[in-house]
Amino acid sequence: MEKKSFQIFAEDGVEITADLYQVDDSKGLILLFHQARYSRGEYLPIIPKLTQMGYSCLSIDQRSGDEVNDVINQTHQFAVKLGKPTNYTDAIPDIDATIRYAIDSLAVEKFIYWGSSYSAALSFYFGQRYVDNIQAIVAFSPGEYFELDGKSISSFASDIQCPVFISSAKNEEKNWKPIYNSLTSDKYFYLPVDEGFHGSSALWESKKGNQAVWTSLSSFLEKIP
Repeated sequence: MEKKSFQIFAEDGVEITADLYQVDDSKGLILLFHQARYSRGEYLPIIPKLTQMGYSCLSIDQRSGDEVNDVINQTHQFAVKLGKPTNYTDAIPDIDATIRYAIDSLAVEKFIYWGSSYSAALSFYFGQRYVDNIQAIVAFSPGEYFELDGKSISSFASDIQCPVFISSAKNEEKNWKPIYNSLTSDKYFYLPVDEGFHGSSALWESKKGNQAVWTSLSSFLEKIP
């Protein structure tokens, strides 16, 4: 596995810090987007397993975030210096620029969108924008956290054509069930036996029940053509 760190520029000039992990004979590319108050460090405990499974991974810092696992969100810092807002939906240009980088610079036509919390909610917005490119969505703890163009996340979900996997803490099911019910594509979910955890951190080795989440997720990934 080879790791490369670099910057991608959003359309408004914000510099996005990114890490690309490339494996030989890759099964595909996974774009990894973190949750609120976090950074690309959310995926440091997760990427080794994904690369072992044969996936290349691209993780970024979105401007809506802070720090986790000793990784400071550099995109957030850059956006603040430019006086840019850093709310959830303000990260849309960062995610869009990353998707464009995958398509235009990495020449990857099909990839998996993986989101955590607010970026999981945004997966359904991007899933209907990039129908021909997003081959699957992995959404940890999505919810109706905001509206976009006056539309709910569930209304975007109804236009999704790719397979979708959703997981969350047990008490968060009510947050995403309307979204799940709106999906007409192949869809799967996993709820933990115990309380579980918010976002992608449920997969961290330090989190109770992570192995069961991995098993369910792995079964989903194997279904993706």
